[in-house]
Amino acid sequence: MNISVELTLTPLQNNYKEHIKEFIKDLRASKLKIIETPLSTQIYGDFDEVMLTINNCTKRIFNKSENVVLNAKIYNSDRSSYVADF
Repeated sequence: MNISVELTLTPLQNNYKEHIKEFIKDLRASKLKIIETPLSTQIYGDFDEVMLTINNCTKRIFNKSENVVLNAKIYNSDRSSYVADF
């Protein structure tokens, strides 16, 4: 099953940009389809592969940083071709 996940990483510290960039670069290293927006990073692909990638990347950034929040929206379908019609 293919899924879509929207992630927003929020480090609660002054040098937050560095932590966000590191997290996104880690996600980019996967073979998954990734779309970055100013407010979130969207990941598309097979359920097991997406969830394993998110798990591994989240564990790495949580181990390196303190006070980090990760918000996730998980859709049970591939929404990568969605285009707003308004």
